Amino acid sequence: MNQPKPFYHPLTSLTWRGLALGAGLALAGCSGTKFIPENDKLYTGSAVSVKSNYPIPNESALTAELEAVISPKPNTSVLGLRPKLYFWHLGEGKSKGLGKWLADKYGEAPVLLSQVDTQRVKGLMTNRLYNNGYFAGPEVQSLIKAKGRTASVDYVARVQRPYTIKEIHFPERDTLIDRDIRKTQAGSLLKVGDPYNLNTLINERARIDNELKQHGYYYFAPDYLLFEVDSTQHNQANVYIRVKGSIPRRADHPYILNRITLNTKYGLTDTTETTRPIMYRGYRYVPDEKVFKAKAITNAVFLYPDSLYRRRRHDQTLSRLMSLGTFKFVDIQFRPARQKPDSAGYGFLNSTVRMTQLKKKSLRAEFQLVSKTNGFTGPGFTAQFRNRSALRGAEQLIVNLVGTFERRQGVASNTDAGSQGFGANSIEVGANAQLLVPRLITPPLPFLDVRLSNSDFQPRTIFGAGYRYVERRQFFQVDYLNLNYGYSWKTKITNEQELRPIDLQYARLAKTTDDFDELRRRRPFLDNSFRQQFIPASSYRYTYNNQVYEQRRNQSYFSGQVEVAGNLASAVSKLMGTEGKIFGQEYSQYSRFDLEFRNYYRVAADPTSGNRFATRVLVGLGLPYGNSTVLPYLKQYGIGGPNSVRAFAPRQIGPGRYEPTDSLQRSTSFYDQVGDIRLEANAEYRQDLFPFVKGALFVDAGNVWLVNNDPTRPGGQFALNSFFKELAVGAGAGLRVDVQFLVIRLDYAVPLRTPYGGTGGNAGRLNLAIGYPF
Repeated sequence: MNQPKPFYHPLTSLTWRGLALGAGLALAGCSGTKFIPENDKLYTGSAVSVKSNYPIPNESALTAELEAVISPKPNTSVLGLRPKLYFWHLGEGKSKGLGKWLADKYGEAPVLLSQVDTQRVKGLMTNRLYNNGYFAGPEVQSLIKAKGRTASVDYVARVQRPYTIKEIHFPERDTLIDRDIRKTQAGSLLKVGDPYNLNTLINERARIDNELKQHGYYYFAPDYLLFEVDSTQHNQANVYIRVKGSIPRRADHPYILNRITLNTKYGLTDTTETTRPIMYRGYRYVPDEKVFKAKAITNAVFLYPDSLYRRRRHDQTLSRLMSLGTFKFVDIQFRPARQKPDSAGYGFLNSTVRMTQLKKKSLRAEFQLVSKTNGFTGPGFTAQFRNRSALRGAEQLIVNLVGTFERRQGVASNTDAGSQGFGANSIEVGANAQLLVPRLITPPLPFLDVRLSNSDFQPRTIFGAGYRYVERRQFFQVDYLNLNYGYSWKTKITNEQELRPIDLQYARLAKTTDDFDELRRRRPFLDNSFRQQFIPASSYRYTYNNQVYEQRRNQSYFSGQVEVAGNLASAVSKLMGTEGKIFGQEYSQYSRFDLEFRNYYRVAADPTSGNRFATRVLVGLGLPYGNSTVLPYLKQYGIGGPNSVRAFAPRQIGPGRYEPTDSLQRSTSFYDQVGDIRLEANAEYRQDLFPFVKGALFVDAGNVWLVNNDPTRPGGQFALNSFFKELAVGAGAGLRVDVQFLVIRLDYAVPLRTPYGGTGGNAGRLNLAIGYPF
C-alpha cells in the first residue's frame, strides 16, 4: 500500500527556522552576552566557602558576612535572562527618543569581569575574619571560572581555630562611673568560652551606654568605652573594658533633674516666653488654660524634678505627649544648671519640654466612592468635626456625619421579588461621635496602675454613640442605635488591647414591604435574626502587629477578639420574671470568637522591595444560646467579594453546601447565605512591575456554616468530617496602582471549586476595589 508522503512547504519550513533563529537571537540579547566587549566577559556573581580543619562556629552567619563585602553586584538575572541589559543597549549612543527613555528607566549597564577587584575583596574578607576571631593567619583565595562570554569568581577562605574569650574584666577603678559600669556586668553580652566577635563588642558597648543613660549619665557616649584584647595561649583572649582617659568632664558623672519647664504654647518662631510661668506639681508650667488644664499635661510627663535623669523616661515623655494627638511637634532640651553646683559627684540639669500645638478645632469633608465587602457600591460623603481638647484635658471629640447611596454590584433594581434586583439599592445616613479621654477612667483597683507607667503610649477611655438610618429599597427600613464605653491601651509598639465592657446596639425594623414579610415568613431564621436586635454586648480584642519594623523581612499580624452578649440581660430578666425580655424588649444572647492571622514575607533583601508573599487566615465562631437560636443579622458571617474569596460575589456561597434553587431563593440569596462559623484562607504573591504599579497572583478559599440546622437551607450545618470538601476555591491575577496614599486594585478571579460541586461554570469575576485585600 502506498503511504502518503508528508508535505513540506518551503516557506513554512523557512518561517519556522526564522522564528527559531529570531527567538535564539532574542534570548541571546536578553542574556546580555551580546553586548560584552571582545576582550572582556560578563560578570555573573560569586560564591563563598569557608574551609577549616576545625569546627566553624556559626558558619552560615560567617559566610553571609563574607558575601556581604563582595562587589560589584552582578546584573539582575531572571532564569538566565537579563532584560535590563537589553533595555540599556536600546539607549546606547542616543540622547533622546524611546530607546533612551527605556534605557534610563529600566536599563542596567553590563557588569564586566574587568570591574572586579579581587584583591580588594580578599582584603575585606580577611578583615572580617579577624573581626570574628580568626587571628591565626587566615587566607583567602579567588578563582575565576569562565564559561563562554560569562565568568564568575569563587572565593575560598581557609581558617584555623577561632580565638575564644577566656576572661572578662570590667573597670576596676574606685570611681563613680567605674562602679556604675561594674553594676551592669550581670547583663553582659560577653560570655566566657564564646568566640571573639567584634560585633558583639560593639553591641556590648551600646548596652553599657544605655544602662548608664538610665542612671543619669546624660552626656556619656559609647565611644568613651575602650576594649583591650590580650591574646593568650591555646587560641584564647582576655577582654578588658576601660573608660577612655580623655572623656569630657561632664560625661563622667550622673545628673539629677533640677528645674523642668513645660511650655504648651511654644511656636517655632518664639525667642522668649510671652506668658508668665506658674508652679504646678513642682513643674515650671507655661499655661494655655483656654486649651489645656495643667493636670492633663503633667499626667503625660515622666520627668520629675529632683529625680535622676533616665533616658527611658525621656523617651516615654516624648511618646506620651505625641500620642495625645494635640501636638504637631514635641522636643525636650537639657542644659546644665548654672546656678546649682555639682554635689556628691552628681550634676544638675534644667529641662524644657516644648510643645507646638495643632489647631484645636478642624472640619473636614470628603466625597468618595464606597465599595463594601457586602457588594454594595456607590457614592458617599463624610463630614468630620474634631476638637482636640474638648474638655481642656486633651480629650478628643470626633463627630462624623456620613451618607451613602449604594447599589449592589451585578443586579438591576426591580420591584419584582423574583428578579435579581430584590433589595439592590440602599440608602444610609447617620451620625456618630467619639470622646477619647487620654487616661483610664476606672474605679481604683489594687492590681491596676491606671497611668500604665511602663508604657510609652497614652491609654484612652472611649465613649461612643451613633445613629444610622438604612433603607433597602423594596425591602425594609431600619434604625440603628449604638452606645459603647471602653478602654484602649498599648504596652508595646507592637501590642494593642481594647476592652469594651459596654457595647449596646439596637435595631428597630421601622418599615417592611410585603415581599420582605413573605421572605421572613418563609425563612424563620431570617425572622429571628432581624427580630432579636437588642444586643447588650461586651468584648475584648488583642492585636499584635510588627509591621512597624519596616526593615524586617518577615512581618506578621494577629488579632483575636472575644464578644459575649445577653448574659447579664438574661440574669436581670430572670430576676424580674420576664425571661427572654428586658424592659419589654427581646435581646440577643450569644458568644462570638474571631481570629485573624496574616504573614508578609519579602522575597528580596532590599527593604524597599514590594516583592513578597502575603497570606491570611480568618476563623470565626458564633454560638447563639439561651433565648437565641441564631446570631443577629448584624453579627453573622458572609463570604465572597473583593476582600474575601474574590472569584465569587459577596455572600454568593454558603452556608456549607447550600445552593439556592427556586427564583425567590436566588433573588434573595444575599440574605440567606450567611452563617455562624467562618473559615477563610488567602495566599497572594505581590510583584513590583513598574513605578507605582504592582502585579499579583492569588488563591482564595473559604466558606461559612451554621451551628444549628436550618431546614430551609439544607446542607448548611457544620460537620467536622465534611467541612474541608465544602470550601469554595478561586484563583486569579491582579494589578494595583499604589501611590502610597491611595491604592486602586483590579483583580480578576476564576472559581476552581464550589461548595456544592463543580466549578460554577468557570465564569471569571472582575473586582475593582480601593486598598489591598489584607
